[in-house]
Amino acid sequence: MALAEIVVALDGEIARLRQVRALLTDSNDHTATSRGPRKKHVMSAEARKRIGDAQRKRWANWKKVAK
Repeated sequence: MALAEIVVALDGEIARLRQVRALLTDSNDHTATSRGPRKKHVMSAEARKRIGDAQRKRWANWKKVAK
């Protein structure tokens, strides 16, 4: 394959990849902006305590089984 043929093939491939990239970025931008910003999840102190107690109980059981 001659050098000129390789350059032509590469130019064709680059053009095709640019088209694919344009299609992907257009569709991603459209869906991302339509959702808006994410909301922060707030957990109450009571819920954090319940989750922490349950996790400590799981750790205790796991350590008990390991011995």
